[in-house]
Amino acid sequence: MKDLHDYKKFAILYVDDEEQSLKYFERAFGDDFRIFTAANARDGFKILEQRGEEIGLLMTDQRMPGEKGVWLLEKARQLRPRILRILVTAYSDMDAAIAAVNSGAIYKYITKPWDPPQLEIALRQALEFFTVQTERDQLLHEKMSVLRNMMIADRIVSLGLLAAGLSHQIRNSLVAVKTFLDLAPKKMAEERANTNGLRNPDFWKDYHQNVQSQIEKINSLLSDLRTSSDSNSATQFADEVSLPQAVGAALETLKEQFAARKIEIENKIPGSLPALHADKTKFHRLFELLFKDELSMLPAGSKISLSAELQNSGAKQAIVLQINDNGPGLPEDALRVIFDPFVVRASAPSEYGINLLACFFIVHHHGGTIDAKNLPGRGTLFTIRLPLHPEHVVSPPQENDFLQKALLNENLWQKLLTAG
Repeated sequence: MKDLHDYKKFAILYVDDEEQSLKYFERAFGDDFRIFTAANARDGFKILEQRGEEIGLLMTDQRMPGEKGVWLLEKARQLRPRILRILVTAYSDMDAAIAAVNSGAIYKYITKPWDPPQLEIALRQALEFFTVQTERDQLLHEKMSVLRNMMIADRIVSLGLLAAGLSHQIRNSLVAVKTFLDLAPKKMAEERANTNGLRNPDFWKDYHQNVQSQIEKINSLLSDLRTSSDSNSATQFADEVSLPQAVGAALETLKEQFAARKIEIENKIPGSLPALHADKTKFHRLFELLFKDELSMLPAGSKISLSAELQNSGAKQAIVLQINDNGPGLPEDALRVIFDPFVVRASAPSEYGINLLACFFIVHHHGGTIDAKNLPGRGTLFTIRLPLHPEHVVSPPQENDFLQKALLNENLWQKLLTAG
């Protein structure tokens, strides 16, 4: 009967100080399993560090010179907690085996000398269990990733509709304000004539400019949210865009503002990077918003360094862009939530709220990722990963932050379990 499982998909690491035992193990099971061996606990740990992703089962002798088997099992649990662990021990070391079982350090223990037919059954069962567990976790991660994208897409659409509605209502309301402001200079002139110039014209001039500025800012924020959330499936990713050109265009647009604040730009993005498939309007707006955010947060005389590289991973080629400034860094409470579409920014300034949220939406729309972290003494580092072909991208399975929230949320679990 043909085996239902591929027993060579994941390897077995066997650690024993007896050379004959290692040779016998390889000879007895090498045809049916993929095997790594080590002659002591520390060498075994090095193999785990180097090839841990390939290993599904660790089997180690207890009594060895130097570090004992239980030391290696505990190290393996810390490094690769999913790997199944088997302790091989003599009857005289039964206390160590019982302690290992009670501490959760091992999957099971096997006594020496081991019986080959029984050990083969145990190895098969262990690898079957590990394989099923790994496939289950992978499916769960993929489904959670799909759910995450559905929720983010829903939030993006909602914010887009909200922005469109607010934009319409606010513009209507601001018509009266703008009309008043347009008439204000004439009104000020009349007041100065009627009061022999006793009124302060500078106050009204500053007031006029300030309100006009706030009107433009409100409209700009709403426009950015609406632009970043719009999605036309017929034309999305239809453009081929150059990252160096898009970044260069944004820097050119804001050149005077950077110069006025004496902010130095060090652009190390190579011009040889391949073009990306993208929504050109959104793509160019992304960098304008990022650099505007830097302008609003950095003190005068700061420096911004830009670098990018192409990462090849089979068909999933991507460009990774890094933007590093030498400013004071973002506040820690803001750093945790600036790209989180599930957090309401009640107290966060708009400079690292709406603008960066719009950046998140644009990057997510292109199948990419964006994150920010503070570097000790070196300001804030933004890292953006953009696939060359976003229509071909499947979201990465490791969604740790989202998984942590989702696993603690009963409503999300209900959606997950009922989703087709």
